[in-house]
Amino acid sequence: MRLLVQGIPTEAARRLQAGSLDAHGQLPLRRRATGTGNPCRHCLQPVAEGDEMLVLAYRPFDTLQPYAEVGPVFLHAKACTRHVDEQLPAWMTRMTPALVRGYGADDWIRYDTAAVVTGPELHAACVGILSDPSVAYVHLRSKFNCFQCRVQRADTEWQRPGKAGPKRQRPG
Repeated sequence: MRLLVQGIPTEAARRLQAGSLDAHGQLPLRRRATGTGNPCRHCLQPVAEGDEMLVLAYRPFDTLQPYAEVGPVFLHAKACTRHVDEQLPAWMTRMTPALVRGYGADDWIRYDTAAVVTGPELHAACVGILSDPSVAYVHLRSKFNCFQCRVQRADTEWQRPGKAGPKRQRPG
């Protein structure tokens, strides 16, 4: 199965980089990256040591509902290119443990799909969860429950119930 790995939508990233409020109605905090543990959720690459980044609350769902979790994320302070590819970024193999959860088309967690895996197992875990046709997509999260990215079957569009989803960019 071919996968489609996506950072947060560019429209959301640009709004936040331009000063929009985060999921908690607060301005994103501006900080300088330290170390290597600051992955941008748009380009899915680490923010370089010393570069300015935004720290904010993010909800990777369009509507409020019981399973629309909010958590802290990092974002480059300046524009970057959204990650839309068939591969997970290489650094994700160091995410140990990592949380993987499948969601239905209604954006509700499919509890029977949740798994805690090591970074090298992420790809296989996504393929296994997405082999269930009732699963629309998967979220990857850090051991701290921070949203990392969305993974879905490469032949599907990003759709929300009752909405036409954004046009999917074809991988490179």
